[in-house]
Amino acid sequence: MNKRLRRVTVAMAAVSMAAGLAACGSAAESSGGGKEKGKDGKKLTIGLLLPENQTARYERFDKPLIEKKIKELAGTDVTVLYDNAKQDASVQQQQVDTMITKKVDALIIDAVDAKSIASSVKKADDKGIPVVAYDRLAEGPVKAYTSVDNERVGKIQGESLLKELGDNASKGDIVMMNGSVTDPNAKMYKDGAHSVLDGKVTIGKEYDTKEWKPENANENMKGAISSLGKDRIVGVYSANDGMAGGIITALKSAGFDKLPPVTGQDAELSAVQRILADEQFMSVYKPYKPEADAAAEMAVALAQGKDVDSITQTTVDSDSQKKIPSVIVAPFALTKEGIGEFVGKEGFFNLDEICTAKYKAQCDKAGLK
Repeated sequence: MNKRLRRVTVAMAAVSMAAGLAACGSAAESSGGGKEKGKDGKKLTIGLLLPENQTARYERFDKPLIEKKIKELAGTDVTVLYDNAKQDASVQQQQVDTMITKKVDALIIDAVDAKSIASSVKKADDKGIPVVAYDRLAEGPVKAYTSVDNERVGKIQGESLLKELGDNASKGDIVMMNGSVTDPNAKMYKDGAHSVLDGKVTIGKEYDTKEWKPENANENMKGAISSLGKDRIVGVYSANDGMAGGIITALKSAGFDKLPPVTGQDAELSAVQRILADEQFMSVYKPYKPEADAAAEMAVALAQGKDVDSITQTTVDSDSQKKIPSVIVAPFALTKEGIGEFVGKEGFFNLDEICTAKYKAQCDKAGLK
């Protein structure tokens, strides 16, 4: 496990369940009917800043789930101020300044760049605005943090790839397409994957993909194919689904008779459909609801001047802050066989969205009806 991550001795599945229970528990119980006020007796205003809109999860799941839970906890008269940085760290810093000017009672931030946001987090803290780091551990004096077990994500991806490769693992090279160096989660995914893959496969080429962009992953993959030769590539580790899409486009353009297994993360709609079509081997499903619920409950509690000890189960250290109260949620491997288990659940897609006319035959074959 990441050396900076300090956990209580509880199974990850239990942590995930506890996150959901906590989000339905202590703050809801303290709400007295859902009309919670801030420390000054006025209605609550909570800011929410998400990092980008290229990954479908943020606008489709994270934003509405967080907003819904905040309103459940603090009443319908709570104000949620939202903005998206569209992958621009300087824009996100300006957005924090705006939230400070508007005097929000608490601020939830999913950082574009975890290090450069530190000065903005300090600005907010200096003004008495507690910051909850969401999904990515921002540097600076954050008061609470929630995410999935990020190193476990990388291990799941690596384990799934090894299992799928079987004997082919020793018959060629794999390409590793990691995420952006500005995202602390990317390093944890990478470390987790390496802990599984190192010594068991030959890594022919490895990239840290600028800004997680699919087009950058596409160009990197083209370079890997040119350098290694398509006959040498037996598998591709892709840290997320967006990049997997760019990688698969490059593989198709190179004329692969059969696509090598490609991993992913986030269980995006397009990725789920690629999995059904045997283009992408797997993704990692991260339950957004317990993560979103935890962020909402921590933000509401902090906005009221309360601590979050009853909500969190562990602590995490960043480079600048020690023992940050945290909720860590367990991720799951998602392959074709497991899609039916999640269809229609909150935080996943329904059958009509997945099984469009283009994918009807694949859905029928997979038993999705």
